[in-house]
Amino acid sequence: MTIRWGIIGVGDVTEVKSGPAFYKAENSQLVAVMRRNPEKAKDYAIRHNVSKWYSNADELIHDQEVDAVYVATPPDFHADYAIRVMKAGKPVYVEKPMALNYNQCLEMVKISDETGQPLRVAYYRRTLPAFLKVKELIEKGTLGKIFMVQIRLFKEAVEKNQSPNEMNWRVKPEISGAGHFFDLASHQFDYLDFVLGPIKKVKGSASNQAGLYNAEDTVTAVWKHESGVLGSGSWCFVVDKNDEEDIIEFIGEKGKVSLSCFNHGPVSLNIDGKLTELNFENPTHISQNLVQQVVNELSGGEKCVSTGESAARTSWVLDEVVKDYYGD
Repeated sequence: MTIRWGIIGVGDVTEVKSGPAFYKAENSQLVAVMRRNPEKAKDYAIRHNVSKWYSNADELIHDQEVDAVYVATPPDFHADYAIRVMKAGKPVYVEKPMALNYNQCLEMVKISDETGQPLRVAYYRRTLPAFLKVKELIEKGTLGKIFMVQIRLFKEAVEKNQSPNEMNWRVKPEISGAGHFFDLASHQFDYLDFVLGPIKKVKGSASNQAGLYNAEDTVTAVWKHESGVLGSGSWCFVVDKNDEEDIIEFIGEKGKVSLSCFNHGPVSLNIDGKLTELNFENPTHISQNLVQQVVNELSGGEKCVSTGESAARTSWVLDEVVKDYYGD
């Protein structure tokens, strides 16, 4: 059985990270794409050898040759398009974060339940080899009991030399839900949910320290998983280039293991004072493993590990961390 896909929103993320996965995965075919700019939609279709292109989302959604839809727009359109797809009787795979906020996520999950249509979300780190290895090490007890997890993500501000009109939508809360924190920390919190289970308590503080844009640029948070593991994190998106850092560190009774979330370096395992570095290779199209899972599930095979329910939990955490900055 071949799953025929349509993509709504063929922007930069679909060029290498995700788009080609839909026609390179087994039993998967990309048959239609949509972008509001018809010339850009046509250009993408020609370059990726896709037979149909649209500038109207509903035309793609109701195309009888499209079996399932990937929504790859910015977050402000995720809920609307996903709900339209599911009400049209088709499964939907949505970019992350799942929506602008947790309430929109709940509505999406509700429509999925009512229509019986699968709702899956593009948290592809759940299928990457380094991230799976860390999960395996923790689950088989290599570190013993896990006490805590720490996140540090510090990045230079590309916006410091830009005018407001030049800035990416990721720092425009009306489009992204918040700032870079929502875009990047969503991957980190989703992965923690995957490894340690849901977070049941979280408190955060967010502020704008550099004044480059309206969104938050500096965030701290503490949380507790249902499993009892404690967590803490710091994010700053306006540091000097020399101070950039990207680490998730799990600390247990026998040692610790760490990996980067975005730089994709080695996994560092420290047990009894002995440091071991493990290297892994990602797929060329980094979301391909997860896309293959979705295709397999729609074909009656293995279940996808990233669901609407799990992604909604991550959006709840994100909302809770920044709610004092934006208001409840």
